[in-house]
Amino acid sequence: MIRFRTLGTLLIGALLSLSVVEKPAQALTTPQIVASSLSTQCLDYQVIGICVWLKCSWSGCSIRTSVQVRHYIPELVVSSYENTGDNPWWEVAALSPPLGEALAGGQSTTDANRAQHEHLRFKNVDAIGHPAGGAFSSFASAFGMTCAGAATPFQPYHLSTLDALSWRSGIPESLYPEALTPGMRELGQPGDVWGNIYPRSGFLTQVHDYKTAATTAQRSADIVTRTGQPHVYMTLVASSRDGYWPPGPVKEGDPSTHRWQRLTPNMSKSCQVWPDRGITDTYSDRLDAGGDYAWSLWRPYRCCQRRGQTLLYAVP
Repeated sequence: MIRFRTLGTLLIGALLSLSVVEKPAQALTTPQIVASSLSTQCLDYQVIGICVWLKCSWSGCSIRTSVQVRHYIPELVVSSYENTGDNPWWEVAALSPPLGEALAGGQSTTDANRAQHEHLRFKNVDAIGHPAGGAFSSFASAFGMTCAGAATPFQPYHLSTLDALSWRSGIPESLYPEALTPGMRELGQPGDVWGNIYPRSGFLTQVHDYKTAATTAQRSADIVTRTGQPHVYMTLVASSRDGYWPPGPVKEGDPSTHRWQRLTPNMSKSCQVWPDRGITDTYSDRLDAGGDYAWSLWRPYRCCQRRGQTLLYAVP
């Protein structure tokens, strides 16, 4: 993993640029993203068990219990978009201008006269800390005790323009077993394969633009929730401790590691893993004419209130 060294400079430049850039009419804004986090379906708050603690003092030791809860937290806004510099989240778009090897985006269709059906698409992807922060904490705390997330609001965890070498070449992941073995690490379902997770680059052969954007967003989430990956990114990984159990790395199709909430186009108040419809569905209502998409990545955390020095056991 290669960490960002100039995030402060990038953030300052992005904020200064807002004063001279006119906001597009269909742009996704921070207040809209914050409002989207107030979703009981995505939160999925559950009391699931108890924790048993050993508390000792000068007067002796005692057994205490606390309630164990599980809920999801919006940790990232992951944008997958057509043209470099055109992140649909308006306030952070200036973080990813055309830079060095990351000059453009788009798609390439083979000549129809050659009777070929290959359709190569490219997406830029940015994964940035979800801005909800205190608003979400206040909302979730109304249900009871809440767990702490690992993400920092507005922190860039993965900007594909800074990860241009790997994101545009697929090196070295094109040689990984996951990239060379058919059916290994694929997003989709029988009869409806959206795309392969490896190599985790911005290119995908796929005729459907929404499925392309979703697959590349899934690749970015796969990168940032793991350590030691051959990409330029910041790790979003929390360490477990007594009474606190963060999720494992994101895995496609696995709700025990993540869920997605659509932000644009057509903001949704619910969360799912992909695919979330039948194999014959066209997803036509989710297509964006400009090829720009954004989702919130929600991750499940499990915790209980600490009531002693030692956790004896937890159920479950």
